Amino acid sequence: MRQLLLDLLPDNPPSLCNFVAGHANGETLAAFRAWLEASAETAFHLYGMEGSGCSHLLRASGWIYHDARTDSDLQALGALGTASQPLCAAIDHVEALSFAGQIALFNYFNLCKQRGGKLLTAARQPPAALDLREDLRTRLGSGLIYRLHPLSDSEKMTALSAQAEARALKLPTEALTYLMQHAPRDMRALSSLIVALDRYTLEHQRSVTLPLLRDLLLQEKCA
Repeated sequence: MRQLLLDLLPDNPPSLCNFVAGHANGETLAAFRAWLEASAETAFHLYGMEGSGCSHLLRASGWIYHDARTDSDLQALGALGTASQPLCAAIDHVEALSFAGQIALFNYFNLCKQRGGKLLTAARQPPAALDLREDLRTRLGSGLIYRLHPLSDSEKMTALSAQAEARALKLPTEALTYLMQHAPRDMRALSSLIVALDRYTLEHQRSVTLPLLRDLLLQEKCA
């Protein structure tokens, strides 16, 4: 029964449609969309603090996603250079690249330049401030560079309400306020809690109430 309930959960992967830009990120999102669709620029670099949405947009690109924190040498990137399909890759947390990974990304950038491919990268800082090889910093810095700002509390509440609505989850205002006051503040963690709350209410056949939300947050902390 548990698996049946989980199978009924709607799939809601990162996309451009469910990304909430907020007031400060409208220009960045517009530039990102334009680059994906038609720009001749080889590289696009997003930077911002953890939870600002960089990883969301990299995954939303639909390209092969690589996280340098789990593959610092970018071993999986090498196979793309021999493939016949267009070169398009999204590399997250480039500040975590090893020396070998930096060489791999440098070579991949040059390959994209030669074949008309595209390279999407993200980090906490712009390329010029990253502790990387100078030639790689120069390559990444030659493309488009945009910052993503964290959402304000009101923008987070709007985003969480939209995510709950997408899952047909009724989230009262008082429950949303409690979530903002007692849960981790970054959007990745908050969005994960919406998913957990959806699962919890389905499994226990309960509506969202403050006591239920307290139980859920306690389980999340103990997990």
